[in-house]
Amino acid sequence: MLITRRLEFDAGHRISTHNSQCRHLHGHRYVIEITLSGNIISDEGVAEQGMVMDFSEIKRIAKDVLVDKWDHAFLAYAGDTLVVEFLQSLKDHKTVILDTQPTAENLAIKAFHILDVAFQDTYGNRLALEQVRLYETPNCWADARRETVNNTNNP
Repeated sequence: MLITRRLEFDAGHRISTHNSQCRHLHGHRYVIEITLSGNIISDEGVAEQGMVMDFSEIKRIAKDVLVDKWDHAFLAYAGDTLVVEFLQSLKDHKTVILDTQPTAENLAIKAFHILDVAFQDTYGNRLALEQVRLYETPNCWADARRETVNNTNNP
């Protein structure tokens, strides 16, 4: 069984090496879809009976380890020293420093690695993170899937 939970957050970024408008500081209303696989829990009397995982628990975990950290932050590439130094000069600015350009593709892979560690199998139902879909805009997204993300670098 596959289940998916969708969350949204706002963040700024820039792609410093890009030749178009994306090289400028700008922001997005990101949408992240987290897809988990597992067997339906059949243990009698537990609150999660009939579920792979409670959707509210997916939300709680994802917000704790990723969404709340990236929401209203500027996602900056460590190699973009001009912007990183500027952001560090701002008192109490929420900045996330990444070791890759903050493209939708790299952010999806990074999110997959962060979330993969967070979702643990509690009921022996073979729970596993299968995919992270990250929408940068309503019409543009990147998918990080288990079968391919393990063959990519961990940004």
